[in-house]
Amino acid sequence: MTRDIAVVAFARTGLRDTGEDTSEVEMLMPVLHEVLARTGLRTADIGFTCSGSSDYLAGRAFSFTMALDGVGAWPPISESHVEMDGAWALYEAWTKLLSGDADTALVYSYGKSTPGSVRDVLTRQLDPYYVAPLWPDSVALAALQAQALIDAGDTDEAALAAVGARSRAAADSAVPQKSSLGDYVVRPLRTGDCPPVGDGAAAVILAAGDRARALCERPAWIRGIDHRIEAHALGVRDLTDSPSSRLAAEKAGAFERPVDTAELHAPFSAQEVVLRKALRLGDGVRVNPSGGALAANPVMAAGLARIGEAAARIHRGESGRALAHATSGPCLQQNLVAVLEGDPR
Repeated sequence: MTRDIAVVAFARTGLRDTGEDTSEVEMLMPVLHEVLARTGLRTADIGFTCSGSSDYLAGRAFSFTMALDGVGAWPPISESHVEMDGAWALYEAWTKLLSGDADTALVYSYGKSTPGSVRDVLTRQLDPYYVAPLWPDSVALAALQAQALIDAGDTDEAALAAVGARSRAAADSAVPQKSSLGDYVVRPLRTGDCPPVGDGAAAVILAAGDRARALCERPAWIRGIDHRIEAHALGVRDLTDSPSSRLAAEKAGAFERPVDTAELHAPFSAQEVVLRKALRLGDGVRVNPSGGALAANPVMAAGLARIGEAAARIHRGESGRALAHATSGPCLQQNLVAVLEGDPR
């Protein structure tokens, strides 16, 4: 069965809404209310609900059930959860709608990074036998990748600083940004090369066929979506390239026609350099007009936000064909690519 599936609404917490004094449910509820209001739907109108989050961030098992109570799970609903960024929850919801079991889906994700050290928490993604016992944190591993790019002649520290400055300027045009090198966090990465630590949530609504057209004036049709993974062992990977991103983009149809917008989930400036090359993004493509993860990086929600931001630009008529990318794991280990299009004007 072939069905056209589209993103018809998107909402997220603000770039400065860290949610430090709120619970996951309190942080999530305004986003859910906003995304539903954009379509006029009620919770009872949603055919399938899927969420993405991490119990490691919350520090307690099955924490996502508390958030589900906020969504409204009674009367019983069709629901699922992934221990991943919300972009992967969107993938599950997309397959659900393709099967014809539902016509609408609510996808949401959230993460609170501020209660503890997210750099240490993310070490739990590493190989438990050879790498995790060394406790290299996420910034140290990203620094290895950045240094590999510099050694290969693909970039330098000034160019990386410019990536960070451009991203933050795009997110907050009212605040002038300069290409400041800043202090080293882990050489060669400086403060401007690293993502801010903050809390946040994102949500989208998917709809199929005519239902999508009824709910949104200009739906963002998902023309293709695919995700691939690199080898777990960092030592067998070329950190200056991302073959899994390239393959996911190929399978999603990204190379069939040019895109005008790319929302890349690149938490570190050097990762944008890798992704631009792997995804064949030329100078004519506007990269991260939302500011990307260098402007706001709520863990477990930043990838879904990339898909939502790309879709929102299509909704507003600012993009015709966009690429959205999400990642998880150290040094771009897991990568998801989606291609979205608006109807011709």
